[in-house]
Amino acid sequence: MVTNRKSSAKPLVSVIIVNWNGGQVFKECLSSLSKIDYPNWELIIVDNGSTDGSENLEKDLRPPKGYRVIHNKKNLGFAPANNQGVELATGKYILLLNNDTKVDLDFLSKLVARMETDPKLAVIQPKIYLMDKPGILDNAGSFFTKIGFLHHWGFMQKDGPEFSVEREIFSAKGACMLIRKKVVEKVGLFDKDFRSYFEESDFCWRVWLSGYKVLFYPNSQIYHKLGFTIRRLDVTKINYHYYKNRICSLIKNLGPENLLPVLFPHVFISFGIAFIFLIRLKFESAYMIIKAIVWNITHLLNTLQKRKTVQDMREVSDKVLFKKLSRPIDYKKYWDDFKRVEKDITR
Repeated sequence: MVTNRKSSAKPLVSVIIVNWNGGQVFKECLSSLSKIDYPNWELIIVDNGSTDGSENLEKDLRPPKGYRVIHNKKNLGFAPANNQGVELATGKYILLLNNDTKVDLDFLSKLVARMETDPKLAVIQPKIYLMDKPGILDNAGSFFTKIGFLHHWGFMQKDGPEFSVEREIFSAKGACMLIRKKVVEKVGLFDKDFRSYFEESDFCWRVWLSGYKVLFYPNSQIYHKLGFTIRRLDVTKINYHYYKNRICSLIKNLGPENLLPVLFPHVFISFGIAFIFLIRLKFESAYMIIKAIVWNITHLLNTLQKRKTVQDMREVSDKVLFKKLSRPIDYKKYWDDFKRVEKDITR
């Protein structure tokens, strides 16, 4: 471990990693983390019922401020597990890091240094490369569209000048995001009902509404083994949570003037996608979308209570956010994404 006599001058960072049967990939993640040059961090691992031995890998790592482990008896999902980790965090900053990533030596030093320059900066995401495809991006942040679907900037694109300049983004990717803890104390972290998927976008939306900012910062870089966890799960269930959580997030976070104009087209298009699945005899996939819509109907009262909490804390209008953080609707891209999802489901 690299040490530094000035460690006391560096704010403490609580690094939270959720693990579920990460195996050798998780071991390599911890190995890269052990070499970072940042001198003041603690490690919190939340193990979601692993059975492959990876639930004990943290014993080989000695962070400067020690580590703690939560052992869940079963896989609770990404959102509840990270919420558990935050309850133990003592740092000024919280770093959420996936167990299928590798990090550069100075990635955390650069993220913290940038965060320290701006007290209104609440979330910062590094440039995320695909681990198995050199020079290809996993994600450079996401932007909002007027039909409620996100535009994932840089996804599967070759790195270039466009991705070498920092930029405010609508939401960061949960694979790696540094968060100002006092903002979590103000707006909460992840919606526990989301379990997994879209939870980071819902959180970043609340961050913006509360008057803080989210930033893509390319000077810091990590590498992500995209799909490592998803390949071991039921893709149909994954997409169910995507649809369910996205609709719920729209209801919670949109202002009164945009709730129906955005929500109705989003649900209509979702029904259209379900219909396409149906005529292609993908009955389980069609049912997945209908089930997601029905879930939001049956849980509407609870969602409206959450909506009141969000709207009461709102400091920024939709008009301001949409002007800064939305992108035009790219139907061709959405069609390509649909075909990719359809391929994943039938694989």
